[in-house]
Amino acid sequence: MNNKNKPPKILVARAIFPEALAKLEESFEVRSNQEDRIFTPEELQKALSEVQGALVAGSERIDASALAQARELKVVANISVGYNNFDVPAMTAAGVMATNTPDVLTDTTADFGFALLMATARRVTESEHWVRAGHWDKWSIVNNPLGMDLHHSTVGIIGMGRIGQGIAKRALGFGMNVIYHNRSHLSDADEKACGAKYASMEELLRTADHVVLVLPYSAESHHTIGAKEIALMKPTATLINIARGGIVDDAALAQALQAGRIFAAGLDVFEGEPSVHPELLKCKNIVLAPHIASATEKTRRAMVDLAVENLRAGLDGKRPPSLINSI
Repeated sequence: MNNKNKPPKILVARAIFPEALAKLEESFEVRSNQEDRIFTPEELQKALSEVQGALVAGSERIDASALAQARELKVVANISVGYNNFDVPAMTAAGVMATNTPDVLTDTTADFGFALLMATARRVTESEHWVRAGHWDKWSIVNNPLGMDLHHSTVGIIGMGRIGQGIAKRALGFGMNVIYHNRSHLSDADEKACGAKYASMEELLRTADHVVLVLPYSAESHHTIGAKEIALMKPTATLINIARGGIVDDAALAQALQAGRIFAAGLDVFEGEPSVHPELLKCKNIVLAPHIASATEKTRRAMVDLAVENLRAGLDGKRPPSLINSI
């Protein structure tokens, strides 16, 4: 470190694995939050004003207000691949490095995306509730919770980065037809590896039996899927969101589900999470998960490790491996 006699002060804003915290305490003066209480904006601002580095998660909004008193802050490491909690221009203007944790969660998130797709299409959670409520004795050929097939159907993936491509490759194993929409076309080699064909947004929504959202959140992608877009979808279609809350207009989705305009939805992310739109909670034809797409122990440990690596590099005056901005 730059001053071996006085270790840098860091903030660990959310609970992390005890072993990782102990390792940090060997090199840094650490303010930890193992009780995992969400900071108020005022508390976060004060905490950042007292440290040179910070490990945060999506619950910590790092913007000009949060950075207003952070005179010594050099690097903020997000324990997440998404970074819509970062105001990157504000961080750059303040001379603060912003980092995230890409790659280490790609396959785990793609696995979960496909699991959520299967659970939604085949009405798994609704069927479990049906069994728990004692309705199995009402079994017949036609009155079970009847779902939609995945095999030989068409999946439309919106956002074809690493995770989107991972879902596409899993879909091939189910004999699914894969179409995608992205800001740019994949290379011919990547399209071939995914068995995927590019489609316009309208064509994808009209054609797909299952629509999966994996695009990053930004002001431009806010409410990518709203009432207008849902109206283009088949009444037998499912909608899966493992991207970010705010990409789907949750109120419009709830109305569409209640009216039967689409068959079902599976959501791992929500607008204003951890709050969930109350109308979504009234829907039977929905699978709800608490933002757990990357939640395996192996992957979460890898995310923390990469965030720590980013933090150490930034405080050592080196370029962090997953630097988002240019300082």
